[in-house]
Amino acid sequence: MASPIEEYGFISDLHTGALVSREGSIDWLCLPRFDSESIFAALVGDESNGRWLLAPSRNVGHSFEPVVVRRRYTPSTFILETLWKTEEGEVLVTEFMPVGGHGSLLIRRVHGLQGRVVMRQELELRFGYGKILPWVCRIHDDDGEALLAVAGPQAVLLRAASLPRAAGYSHVGEFPVAAGQTVDLQLHAFPSHNVPPPAIDVDQALQTTSAYWTNWSRNFIPQGSYDREVERSLLVLRALTHARTGGIVAAPTTSLPEEFGGERNWDYRYCWLRDAALTLEAMMTHGFRQEALYWRNWLLRAIAGDPHDLQIMYGIAGERELPERILNHLPGYKGSAPVRVGNGAVNQYQGDVVGEVMVALAKLRDQGVHEDHFSWPLQRNMVLYVENNASRRDHGIWEMRGEKRDFTHSRVMMWAALDRGVRAVEQHGLDGPVERWAELRDQLRSEILERGFNREINSFTQTYGRTDVDASLLVLPQVGFLAYDDDRILGTVSRLERDLLDGNGLLLRYRTETCLDGLAPGEHPFLACSFWLVEQYSRTGRVSEAKSLMDKLIGYGNDLGLLSEEYDAIGHRMAGNYPQAFSHLALIRAADALNGAVRHLKRTMA
Repeated sequence: MASPIEEYGFISDLHTGALVSREGSIDWLCLPRFDSESIFAALVGDESNGRWLLAPSRNVGHSFEPVVVRRRYTPSTFILETLWKTEEGEVLVTEFMPVGGHGSLLIRRVHGLQGRVVMRQELELRFGYGKILPWVCRIHDDDGEALLAVAGPQAVLLRAASLPRAAGYSHVGEFPVAAGQTVDLQLHAFPSHNVPPPAIDVDQALQTTSAYWTNWSRNFIPQGSYDREVERSLLVLRALTHARTGGIVAAPTTSLPEEFGGERNWDYRYCWLRDAALTLEAMMTHGFRQEALYWRNWLLRAIAGDPHDLQIMYGIAGERELPERILNHLPGYKGSAPVRVGNGAVNQYQGDVVGEVMVALAKLRDQGVHEDHFSWPLQRNMVLYVENNASRRDHGIWEMRGEKRDFTHSRVMMWAALDRGVRAVEQHGLDGPVERWAELRDQLRSEILERGFNREINSFTQTYGRTDVDASLLVLPQVGFLAYDDDRILGTVSRLERDLLDGNGLLLRYRTETCLDGLAPGEHPFLACSFWLVEQYSRTGRVSEAKSLMDKLIGYGNDLGLLSEEYDAIGHRMAGNYPQAFSHLALIRAADALNGAVRHLKRTMA
């Protein structure tokens, strides 16, 4: 059975990523891309769906079972170190995916520190999301003996000094590691029609990978409290960015449940325009302008064409077809079925998406990045898309699978798209029908204030004509629709606190009991929403409350600083896909707002 979500570490080579449990089992890995089929899928199944265990052998009768003394990333990297202590001694396991030039490769290094520890590995390779059993054999080449697994177009090669032996449909083996000794295991993935790749110099790969991550992190400038968490969050966002295409996936996993045992299990291994735009903002705020430019280029390629064909999400290289299907052979994480690949929300109309993109690109423009012959015309097309859909109802930011409605947040983000278009013309001299845009922008604003704000409850509402509220309303001041301290925003915050705060002080997205999303009710608090509340508190002088909530949210991260999509505070466990870009980018915004509020408070008290 899979480990608790929070017990997994994450390693990445900027093309894909693996989840490594605290017990030493790699339970999730898709190759060669985040959205490829998996070779290890025990995370949403069991051992028979593929995994690779590497841990000290557990001997019956020993009074002292192997334990993990410490687990960490080497500073500013995604190189994972796990210190094991056994009755016989101690070993350090270092796991990473080399960055640059090696193809799809995963390294596991065991270094003896004390005594003599017997390590055990259990390798179950299953292609096609745990369904396809490959043909496995031993081969010999210039680098010695290796274990080769082949199924159709895919092949995987394990190189190690001590290879595991066949045991049924698994390969199992043990090897000793003495103090001062180092044993390397290399798992290469490659097209089956190619010659098996040679062994690599692990020392060199480790040095190169460490240098890449630490050099990248040098752009980060400490700003006060939560620097460690902000840096790790920025690293997570980078690790979820495909090195060659610039596409940013929302998470490296599929179908980790929002409600354990429920049906809210979605595939997040794609590039949402919204999430990517917000990631771009977070990167820009902390000096990573080159990454922002790289993403802008991905965006322009992905959305190029008829503006009517704009989608809310794309594949990593900009693919448009992401059909959703159910993998019935997988039981799901802790029985949470169905397991889905692809995402049916790709066909939804979500009116807010262009707004997030235009806001992010406007900030890039304000930082001095010039528009070229390609970028501004496509942005004009996006504003045209907003014009053409100005009266259309949508599915909203949370991808409701019920009927379309007039979501207040979506209407505000349409306003924001038009507003940034107007500013681009008026402040940066770009061409566009500014009078028409300004007129529609102002009409939308009047409509939202009239129909989206309920005077009887003194709050904006989730949709027009109802009294339900939605955490996405906290975004209204973030995009400048109203000030953070506007009475209507403060009234909305009070309503959110009354209706959406759970018993542990975390903010729900909305009340699923209303059934607007077309699904059975029940989910845990969405972490990004509570980070938005930290930002709102910080901007309106509620600094002590902001800090208290921020510290609580930081505490929900695991020992590696990773966050999932949601958190079950009653069961003390993470929920939803993991690690989640949205949670980490919201953490960055919250930390920036809180640090700014603390600095302001210190100046006023000086």
